[in-house]
Amino acid sequence: MRVLLLVMDEQRIILDHLYAMISVNISVCDVMRLNKVQQSHLATVFKEVDYQAYDRIVVFLRLKRLQTQVDVLRCIPGLVFLEHDACQNYMPSSKYHGAYSAFYKLLPWAKVLCSGYQLASRLRQEGVDAVFVSKGYDERLVCDMGRPRDIEVAFIGSAKGRTYVHRREFLRQVGSASNLLVTRTESGGEYIELLNRVRVFISADVGMGEYMVKNFEAMACGCVLLAWSQGAEEDAALGFKDGHNVMLCRSASEALEKLALLRSAPALADRIAREGKAFAESRYTFARIGRDLARAIEAPMRPWPGLSLWQKLWIRVRHGMKI
Repeated sequence: MRVLLLVMDEQRIILDHLYAMISVNISVCDVMRLNKVQQSHLATVFKEVDYQAYDRIVVFLRLKRLQTQVDVLRCIPGLVFLEHDACQNYMPSSKYHGAYSAFYKLLPWAKVLCSGYQLASRLRQEGVDAVFVSKGYDERLVCDMGRPRDIEVAFIGSAKGRTYVHRREFLRQVGSASNLLVTRTESGGEYIELLNRVRVFISADVGMGEYMVKNFEAMACGCVLLAWSQGAEEDAALGFKDGHNVMLCRSASEALEKLALLRSAPALADRIAREGKAFAESRYTFARIGRDLARAIEAPMRPWPGLSLWQKLWIRVRHGMKI
């Protein structure tokens, strides 16, 4: 199978290894990194690349740049989306609330590879061909360095913007009754070194319905992960087991109770950290996730409905594309 993977040339999370792991599991997989201008003008990209020579074209771009290009995307029979942000579709606080559903319903044959189990299920109920493939972490960069952990409890990441209103409140409540460190770092070495100083990592994915990448990175770095539970279905789908490989909470008060337990039982904290690290290493490396994504990309798709004569004429006149 021949696959073209269209990705953003600049992302906060470094995903080059994930793309490489997708590629090694597909017979032919070309990765094309697009700048912001190219992302907003896919017709120009498709005129430069023989897109019809590929069995699948996988798009990993932001919705805000895709929403106005539905007419171009309709030209792609083997259209697959790699989706890490669609949790915002069901977040009333997000400006993209409902926008992902509306967009994907315009492309009903396309396959959407979602990073949330419950998210994929909800989209399928709406008629979208959604498949769950979890997020993961770069095992080449993220690891336990075996250093002393001089930060008892921390959250590393963003808490700004409308999307994170519930995250901010949760962190405020936990921080008001504990020595919680809330900070940000640049991606890469600085971030990994700081994770390796943290004893308990607070995951504050409140209201998101799925687990963010930081959960897997914290586990792989040997932190005890104290995570806001995304619900029994999501926890089971990911293999998160409370008190075994993670600690789960459903309120700030429960998070503080779990913190007190971990503080009073260091042997328990050590065991959860070990189990969590081993679990992340066995299931959530980019090597494993890349293989799973490759299989999902190659799986059969819904039939492409084709284009009407009017649509073909519009594409040729408006965009100059070959159909």
